[in-house]
Amino acid sequence: MGPLSARLLMQRGRPKSDRLGKIRSLDLSGLKLLSEHLDPKLLSRLTQLQELDLSNNQLETLPANLGLPHLRVLRCANNQLGDVSALCQFPQLEELSLEGNPFLTVSDNLKVSFLLPKLRKVNGKDASSTSSQVENLNRELTSRVTAHWEKFMAALSPEEEAEKAQEDFVRSAVRDVRYGPESLSEFTQWRVRMISEELVASGGIQGYEADSPERPPESTAAHPRARPVALKRSDDIPLNLSPKKRVCTSPLAPAEGSPVGSGGSQPVLELEPLHFLQCHSKNNSPRDLETQLWACAFEPAWEEGHAGATSQTVATCGGEAVCVIDCQTGIVLHKYKAPGEEFFSVAWTALMVVTQAGHKKRWSVLAAAGLRGLVRLLHVRAGFCCGVIRAHKKAIATLCFSPTHETHLFRVGLGTTVSAWDTARRREQGLLRATCPPPITSSAASYDKRIILWDIGVPNHDYEFQASQLLTLDTTSIPLRLCPVASCPDAYLLAGCEGGCCCWDVRLDQPQKKRVCEVEFVFPEGPEASRRRVDGLAFVNEDVVASKGNSPGTIYLWSWGQTWLGRGSQSTVAVVVLARLQWSPTELAYFSLSTCPDEGIVLCGDEEGNVWVYDVRHILRQQPPLPAGLQAPTQILKWPQPWALGQTVTKTMVNMVVANPTCTYLTALTDSNIVAIWKRQ
Repeated sequence: MGPLSARLLMQRGRPKSDRLGKIRSLDLSGLKLLSEHLDPKLLSRLTQLQELDLSNNQLETLPANLGLPHLRVLRCANNQLGDVSALCQFPQLEELSLEGNPFLTVSDNLKVSFLLPKLRKVNGKDASSTSSQVENLNRELTSRVTAHWEKFMAALSPEEEAEKAQEDFVRSAVRDVRYGPESLSEFTQWRVRMISEELVASGGIQGYEADSPERPPESTAAHPRARPVALKRSDDIPLNLSPKKRVCTSPLAPAEGSPVGSGGSQPVLELEPLHFLQCHSKNNSPRDLETQLWACAFEPAWEEGHAGATSQTVATCGGEAVCVIDCQTGIVLHKYKAPGEEFFSVAWTALMVVTQAGHKKRWSVLAAAGLRGLVRLLHVRAGFCCGVIRAHKKAIATLCFSPTHETHLFRVGLGTTVSAWDTARRREQGLLRATCPPPITSSAASYDKRIILWDIGVPNHDYEFQASQLLTLDTTSIPLRLCPVASCPDAYLLAGCEGGCCCWDVRLDQPQKKRVCEVEFVFPEGPEASRRRVDGLAFVNEDVVASKGNSPGTIYLWSWGQTWLGRGSQSTVAVVVLARLQWSPTELAYFSLSTCPDEGIVLCGDEEGNVWVYDVRHILRQQPPLPAGLQAPTQILKWPQPWALGQTVTKTMVNMVVANPTCTYLTALTDSNIVAIWKRQ
C-alpha cells in the first residue's frame, strides 16, 4: 500500500461524500499501512471525523500533527506501535483500541490514561480503574518530588546560578525519585520529569493536590502508621487487617530479636503485613474464600548493569486467573483469565524478539499452566497472551525454566510426566521454583511417569512458537518438585517425587533421548525413608539443598557436593545431612518450601496459615560436627487473621511462600483465595 489519497478516503469513509470535511467515520484497516503513509496534510482535511480505524496495519508510530480535533473513537489494534505519546493530540478521545501491539507496555497503558482525560474505554474495557491507578501514582510521585525539591533547595548554595540549579534539580529528581514496580519505571520517570519541570516553572508551588479528587482511604489494612495507598482494581477485593496482628513468634522460636537455639544469635527479620488481596475470585465475587492458590514466583531483575537489582513484581496463580502484583503498592498490574481453566504453576523467563522492521526487543514472559494441559506464554508488560502450547493431554502441575537456557522449560504433568521446554536467553537470577500438583484422590486418576524436555524456541514475526521435544526422563513415582542443580544446571536435574528424591543427567550432548533416573537419594530416618515423598526441594546456595517430606516435622539441609562425591557407581546414595530444621508436625503434604539464596533464608508455610522462617547462614558457616538435634526456626509469622465478609479469617493453609532475592517482600498463597504480602522493615 502506498500513500493515502483523497479518493481512497472518500471510498472508505462514512457517510459517503465527495468532500473530506463531511466524513465522520473512516475505515483504513488491513491496508498494510506504514507510519509514513499517514499524510497529516491530507488527514487534517477530515475536520469532522469522529471515528478512525487503523487496525491490522504495520504502523510503528502515529504522526504528531494529524489534526483531528473531534476524534472520539480510535482503533489501532494489531500494529507495531511502540509509543503512545502522539495520542495527546486527541483530547476528545473516548474509546481506544491498542490490542495486539506487542511492544506497548503497562507503562504505556498508564500514559494513555494520563494523556486522555475523557477516555471511557480501552480495548473494550472500562478505563476508570486505570484512571484511578494513575491518580494514585500521580499523588505519590508529586509528594516525593516535592520532598526532593525541599531537600534540594535546602542544600543549594546562594552563589549557584538559578537556571543551572533548576536543570540539576530535574536531573536529580528523575534519577533519585522512585516509586512502584520496575515494570512501571518508564511511566514513573516520565511523570517525575513532567512534575519536576512544572514545579520549577511554578517556583516550587505544586498545584496537583488541589486539582485532584480526594484520596481514597487505605483499604488493605488499618496500619498504625501512614504508608502509600495501595489502590486496588475494582475487581480485586482487599481485606482488612486488625492493627493488633503484627509479626508474631512461635513458642518454638525465641522472642523477636533474641538468639536462636544453640546455634548462635540470629535476629528475626522485621516483617510486617502489608497487603491482603482476593484477586483470584471466581466471577470477581467478594464472597469467594474457597479458590485455592497454588504457585507464585517473583519476576527476576533482567536489567543489565544494575548490580543488586531486585524485583518487587510477583506472579500468582489459582482458579482461572493469573495475576501479576506489585508488592510495594498492592496494585494488580495484570490479570489474565481463562474460563474453565485452573492454574497450578507459573514461571518467568525473557525472550529476545526481532520485529518485522528488524528491531530487537526483550520480552519478560510468564509461563502459566494448569488443568487443561496448555502452557500459556504471557507477555506481561504488554498485557496479552502471546502463545499457547499444547504441552500435555492432561493437567500440568509444575513449570520451571532452566537458569541457563531461557528457552528450556521443565514441566510436570498430573498424568505422570515432567517436561522441559527451551526458551532462549541466559538468566541472571538462579532457580525458578515450581509448585506441586494438588493431591489427586480419584481412583481413576492416571499418572504418566516421565519427564519431558521441550524447546519452545522464540516467537517468529507473527509471534508464533514452534515447540520441539528434546528429552524424555522416566520416573518411578510421581514428580512433585523440580530443581536444576545449582552448580551444574545444564548437567543434572533433581526432582522431589512421591517415592523420594531422584536425579537425572540432562546433558543434551549425550546421544540417548530417553533416560532413566541416574541416582536416587535416601534419607537417614528409618528403613522406609527411601520410599517417602519429597514435596519440598530448593537450593540454599550452590551446594546446600533444602528438602522436606521424608520425615514429618523436619526440613533437611544436605550437601549436594559431598553426597555426589560419595556416590561412586551406586544408584542409591544416602545424602550427607548438614542440619535438620524443625517444622510443623502435620501429616498433611504438598506445602512447598522456597529459599532466598542471597540472604540464606528458607521459607515454608503450614496448615495453620503460619510462615516458618529460617536464617541458616550460621549453619552454613559452622564447621563439623554440626548439632544433631532439630534447629528451631528463626521466627514464625503467625497468620494475621484479616477480616473478610464481616468475620475474621482465623485459619487457612499456606500452600506456597516465596521472597524476592533481597527478602524485602514475602508473598504467601493460601487455600482460601488470599494473597498475603509482608514487607521487611
